[in-house]
Amino acid sequence: MTQGREGNAARWIDLEGVVNMRDVGGLPTRDGGRTAYGRLIRSDNLQDLTDASVTRLVGELGVTDIVDLRSETEMHLTGPGPLREIESLTHHHHSLVETRPTDDVAATMASALVVHPAAPGTRDADYWTAHYRTYLDRRGPAIADALAVIAGARGAAVVHCAAGKDRTGTVVALALDVAGVPHDVIADDYALTALRLPAIIERLMAHDFYGDTLATQRPSDQIPHAETMLAILADLGERHGGTRAWLRSRGWSGGDVEQLRTRLVD
Repeated sequence: MTQGREGNAARWIDLEGVVNMRDVGGLPTRDGGRTAYGRLIRSDNLQDLTDASVTRLVGELGVTDIVDLRSETEMHLTGPGPLREIESLTHHHHSLVETRPTDDVAATMASALVVHPAAPGTRDADYWTAHYRTYLDRRGPAIADALAVIAGARGAAVVHCAAGKDRTGTVVALALDVAGVPHDVIADDYALTALRLPAIIERLMAHDFYGDTLATQRPSDQIPHAETMLAILADLGERHGGTRAWLRSRGWSGGDVEQLRTRLVD
């Protein structure tokens, strides 16, 4: 099951300062419903938003909560950003990057942008699946906390990392799974980022701390494949009984899970 071109086009949010922002509303659920617009927005880094973009994000789009999945190093190097000045916004930091006290900037950027020892051309769907599995195994509390923010947001919640692909893709996929979106539709949404990949890379390359890291890779190694997300969701089912059961193992009650589901559907 895939979304038509028209449906996907309506979900992209084009703001000056970001290149990979879209609403996850309008997706079908297994019970015949749809995910709601204006509840969950996924994005790349928000540091470069213009004043006009900030006004639209908060006013027209009704954003109240920002979930930042980046490392503390990334946040420090990019600065606070324009959204920190908006009093109506609540900021939440739940990093999916596991860092150690001995890590330098290069090591942190390599983890953030998923640069590990692998020959060019070997970063296929299986490679990314293995990497995303480490998010679940090592940063489970951060993922659960990010999902809790989405469930309790007063308005729209924006979840973002640097590119809006790997860390953001994982958190959003789990949210959509709880909402009852079929796995193939979730995987298609994840893979949509490929349409914006050239712009994402160009934007990140403008920053030395990302550019130096990306210079060691081929752009094709960063392409998101639907198979990757299908495998992650299947892995959750096989090892944990699915996303809802995984959240229950993290201390969520049945009511907590239902709150997230109802928050995301019409």
